[in-house]
Amino acid sequence: MTQFDKKTVFVSGATRGIGASIAQLFIKEGATVYGSATTATDAQQLGLAGMFAADFTQREEIERCADFIRSIKPDILINNAGMSGNFGPGEPLDLALTDQAIFLNLNAPLHLIGHLLPGLLQRPEASIVNVTSGLAIAPRAGGPVYCATKAGLRSFTQSLRHNLRDTNVHVIEALPPVVDTAMTRGRVNGKKMSAKECAAEIIDAIATNAPEANVGMVKLLRLVYSISPALAQRIMIRF
Repeated sequence: MTQFDKKTVFVSGATRGIGASIAQLFIKEGATVYGSATTATDAQQLGLAGMFAADFTQREEIERCADFIRSIKPDILINNAGMSGNFGPGEPLDLALTDQAIFLNLNAPLHLIGHLLPGLLQRPEASIVNVTSGLAIAPRAGGPVYCATKAGLRSFTQSLRHNLRDTNVHVIEALPPVVDTAMTRGRVNGKKMSAKECAAEIIDAIATNAPEANVGMVKLLRLVYSISPALAQRIMIRF
């Protein structure tokens, strides 16, 4: 038996990338795991207890999903779903795509937390895990929309953690480095962390109620930033 045995976990974006790896590791730890994805997916095939199909760029879809999550009485809420919304040098800013990215990356986690916090406060112990990015600390030029949304979620997470400091709800921020997922393929070159390795570090942070999971190379970024924020920003803007 592990500390996650008999825990109920909900993971947004649970069918691929970091979210899928988080879900699978929790299942191995004995947790009952539910998830969401944009398209209908066979939950049984993934080992999930249930799956909810919802487009988290739409407020109404989030509200429908929140009703579903309330019904399973989660102990751990993991806001993982995200999209790049990127535009690079010389490319036009796609405003429709930008709005979608802002809603999915920032508004959706806030909406879910707003809907689910009363129930989480009723659990003996609960956790909210917001997956941001090392780019929330220092942005890169190739992903201004993504960086902005993740920085916004980081700020919200820090304030929420302070506001809930005397409650049973632990607030954890997970800051992955560049991870080998569908979102980074063809956009970001160089060495990438595997989704499984990233998920393992996030789950370790949840297990210890750490306030942050600085994953992989983000540990080094945090160290550089603590010494010189300007240096960290100069390095990352060209990354």
